[in-house]
Amino acid sequence: MIQEILESNQFILLVALLLIASVVVTKFSTRLGVPSLVLFIGVGMLVGSDGLGLLNFNNPEIAQLVGVFALIIILFEGGMQTKWREIRPVLGPSISLATLGVILTTAIVAVAVRFILGLTWIESFLLGSIIGSTDAAAVFAVLKGKNVREKLGATLEAESGTNDPMAVFLTITFIQLLTQDQVNYFGLFGSFFWQMGAGLAVGLVIGYIASFTLNRINLDSSGLYPLFALSFAFLVYSVSSLIQASGLLAVYVAAVYIGNAELAYRYSILRFHEGFGWMAQILMFIILGLFVYPTELFTMEVMIDGLLIAIVLLLVARPIATFLSLAGFSFTSKEKLFLSWAGLRGAVPIVLAIFPMLAGVANSQIIFNVVFFTVLMSALVQGSSITWVAERFQLVSDKMGNPIHSLELISIGKANVEMLEFEVSDQNVIVGQTLEKMELPDRALINAIIRDGDVITPYGQTEIKSGDTLYVLVTRKSKKELKKLLEAVYEDTENSNHEKSRA
Repeated sequence: MIQEILESNQFILLVALLLIASVVVTKFSTRLGVPSLVLFIGVGMLVGSDGLGLLNFNNPEIAQLVGVFALIIILFEGGMQTKWREIRPVLGPSISLATLGVILTTAIVAVAVRFILGLTWIESFLLGSIIGSTDAAAVFAVLKGKNVREKLGATLEAESGTNDPMAVFLTITFIQLLTQDQVNYFGLFGSFFWQMGAGLAVGLVIGYIASFTLNRINLDSSGLYPLFALSFAFLVYSVSSLIQASGLLAVYVAAVYIGNAELAYRYSILRFHEGFGWMAQILMFIILGLFVYPTELFTMEVMIDGLLIAIVLLLVARPIATFLSLAGFSFTSKEKLFLSWAGLRGAVPIVLAIFPMLAGVANSQIIFNVVFFTVLMSALVQGSSITWVAERFQLVSDKMGNPIHSLELISIGKANVEMLEFEVSDQNVIVGQTLEKMELPDRALINAIIRDGDVITPYGQTEIKSGDTLYVLVTRKSKKELKKLLEAVYEDTENSNHEKSRA
C-alpha cells in the first residue's frame, strides 16, 4: 500500500516536472524559431523508454484516445478564435484545398512511396492519405502571433480545420481495402458525403444551442462558463461520431459559430481555452513522443526513406495540389507558393498513423515510423521558416489585429454591463478624435486610457492616440454598436494619413 502511494507521488512529480519543462520549452522555441510541437515531442522521446527510461508507454489505444481528446480541445480553441468575416471570403479555396488538395497530395505521395518503400499500391495510398492533410494544431500554433496577410492566414486556418474528414475517409477506406475481402464502394462514397454534411449540420445546431445557452444561463461563478462551453465541444464530437458524421469537422464548425456570436463572459471563456489548448498540445505531443522508439525511428533506412518522402511531399505533392486546387481563385503565384509551403503536418497524421496498428495492417510499424519522421521534417523545415517565406514574398500585413477583450468586472446578476478593453492602432478611425466628438452609443463610457504605461483620466478634450488602451464600460445591448465604432479602420494608409491631416 505504501509502495503504491510512493509510486503515485513519483508519477505526479514527474507530470509536474514535464509540464514545467514543456512550458519553459515554449520560450526557447520562440528564440530558436522552432515550432513548440517539435520540442514537446522531443521531451516525450527523452523521458521515454528509449531515452531516460522514466516512462514506458507503448499502448496505441491510449495514444489514439489522448490524441483525439486533445484535437477536440485544440480545434475548439482555434475555431473560437477564428473570425467569420475573415474566412467567409476564402471558404471556396479552403474547401478546395481540404478536398481536392488532399486527394491530389495523397495520390502523388503514394506514387513516391510505392517506389521508395516498395509497399503495395494500397499500402502506399494508405500512407499517402495519412500525411495528405494539414494539421490544425500545428497551423494554429505556428500562425498565432505571425503577421501574415489576413487572406492567407484565414485560408490556412479554414483548410486545416476542414480537411480532417477527407483524410480520415481516405485512411479508413484503404484500411478496409487491406483488411476486408469485400468492400462496398458506393457505401464508402456515400459515407464521405454523409460525414461532411451531417458534421456541418450538427456543428451548426449545437453551436447555436451552445451560444444561446451561454448567454441565457445564470451561473453562480464566472469560472463555470468556460467549462460549460468546453462541455459542448465534447458533446458535438460525440453526437457527430454516434451518427457516423465527422466529429472533428463538427467541433470546428461549432467553435466558429460560438466564437463569432455575442457571448457573455467571452474574455474568461477565450482565455481559459487558450491555456487549456496549450495544455492539450503539450499532453498530446508528449504522449506521441513517448509512443515513439528513437532507436527504431532514427535508423539510417527510416531517415533516408522519410527524408525522400518529405521532399516529395513538401516540394512536389503539396505545390502541385495547391496550384491545381486554387486554379480559378484569385491568388497570385507568390500567394500559392506560400500556401503550399505553409501546409504543416502535425498531430493528425501521427494519430491517423496509429489506425493501421489498431487494425492489424501489415507493415503498420513501417508506416508509422515514416509518417512520424515526415511530420518532424515538415514541422522543423516549414514551421521554422513560415515567417521568413512570408517576408521574402512580401506577404506580411501592415495591420496587426487589435482584438476587443471583455473584462467581466461586474458581479453576475448585479448589472448587465461589461468592461471592454481595446488597443488602438494606426488604422483606426478614432485616432485623432477627442472624446466629446466620438459618437459613443448610449450607456457606454470610457473610464480610463492607458498611454505609455500611464493612466490617463479621460475628459471631453482628451484625444485618442495610436497605442492607447481604452477601457470602456458598456451595457451588453450597446456592446455590438460600440465594437463597430472602435474597430472601424481606414481602407489604406494613404487615406488614413489624409484624414488625420484634415482632422
